[in-house]
Amino acid sequence: MTATADFTRLGATGTDDRIAQFEADFAERRRRARLAWLVGTVVFATLFALTAWIGDFFRVTQVTMPDGAREWRWVIPAGLPRLGEYVANTIPVLRWDSLGADLSEWFWRWPIWLELLFETILIAYMATVVGVIGGFLLSFPAARNLSPNKGVLWTTRRFLEIARTVPELVWALIFVFCFSVGPMAGVMAIGLHATGALGKLYSEVNENIDMAPLEGVKAAGGTWFDQIRYGAVPQVLPNIISYTLLRFEINVRASSIIGYVGAGGLGQEFRTAMSFQEYTDLSALFVIIFVTVMVIDYGSEKLRHRVIGMEARA
Repeated sequence: MTATADFTRLGATGTDDRIAQFEADFAERRRRARLAWLVGTVVFATLFALTAWIGDFFRVTQVTMPDGAREWRWVIPAGLPRLGEYVANTIPVLRWDSLGADLSEWFWRWPIWLELLFETILIAYMATVVGVIGGFLLSFPAARNLSPNKGVLWTTRRFLEIARTVPELVWALIFVFCFSVGPMAGVMAIGLHATGALGKLYSEVNENIDMAPLEGVKAAGGTWFDQIRYGAVPQVLPNIISYTLLRFEINVRASSIIGYVGAGGLGQEFRTAMSFQEYTDLSALFVIIFVTVMVIDYGSEKLRHRVIGMEARA
């Protein structure tokens, strides 16, 4: 009876020790988590303040008051009224009793704008095709689990990084210098940038695939290209289509801007409207691009759902 009591007492003591150790470990982990959160908050606040200071968010400037006097004001509240004034200038005057005439005056260059919009969409389409072909072919050697060797992996990744790091406008300026103004420069600029962006996205999808099908193809005597064709492509195809449709929408917006430097599309109309301060033309162009992107987004969503079988499951 005494031995049993001693055993029970020892077991209770061991349990108490484990509970105390658990509480001590939990308190230590909680202390470290709080310390890490505090350090992260301080670092974030410091970087935010430094970035705001470099970006002139704290700058004080002179502004002209309604009575003509000049006073010092903080730049953000001083500039917000001008932003509102600029937006107000782009809003056309639309009256219900003369709505048709007002809309005709707002979209007074609609035949030219529709022609340039068609050119913009074609530039985006051709650039997307170039980007998909380049990104798709380079995504496999750029994936760590699929690349033949480290040299090919390093070279491919560096090329994709350069292609997507340089903005489309810079590529457009380079190609305009090489091939003169026109849609060709726009297609090459957006296509090269899309190659870098899509190659990165595709390669990340490739790195998440199941390697068992590729090993099966290899065991059957298949080459590296056979492994990619029959083991990898069927797994990544739905994601590739999804990223491709998203990139086409992005390229439509990009192709409407690069015309600003002479690479074709609606961008040249933006440049003309801003140069002559035709503010209502800017809003009309914005409406045209917005409606176009909305239609493309809706069509892309329907096509993507059909490809991946969501409509069949619904």
